[in-house]
Amino acid sequence: MDLLKQKIEKDGVVLSDSVLKVDSFLNHQIDPVLMQAIGEEFAKRFKEDGITKILTIESSGIAPALMTAITLGTKVVFARKRKSLTLVNDLLTAKVYSFTKNETNEISVSNNFINENDRVLIIDDFLANGQAALGLLEIVEQANAKAVGIGIVIEKAFQEGGKLLRDKGIKVESLAQIELLENGVVTFKEEVTV
Repeated sequence: MDLLKQKIEKDGVVLSDSVLKVDSFLNHQIDPVLMQAIGEEFAKRFKEDGITKILTIESSGIAPALMTAITLGTKVVFARKRKSLTLVNDLLTAKVYSFTKNETNEISVSNNFINENDRVLIIDDFLANGQAALGLLEIVEQANAKAVGIGIVIEKAFQEGGKLLRDKGIKVESLAQIELLENGVVTFKEEVTV
């Protein structure tokens, strides 16, 4: 997706050979025009999959998931990382390790929002080692729903997550795949789909 790649090149900041900071448009401050284009692109790539729900994880996945849901005419469910007084019973849960934050969170979704009749598209901002995606897949499985695919805004193709998910036979669509982060420069890889 050229618009996203241009935004990454212009406003992304390479902090190390494994960390790309995109907080000026994706995961702290949000560029709504870019998010709309991202939502439309995901909707185009998954339009034939009969999606009934979109599942993401708080908080950075919410904007692209919401814009995709608007385009597809469906609902978004987001897994919470923190407990709430209103989210205590009948939960679907999974443990997710964040390498960026060096912590494990138990993510939770009420089982009222995903069920065996749902065809679920998972959307997230980044794919690196695949832990968030695997946790969301676990929640879909607990609900006896069908995961139809995973949409990723930015994939770090030099890390194992994309290969891990694709080797499981999961349709993964990444809008920008990064092959290398080096000397402050982002090198993109061609898109890969299954």
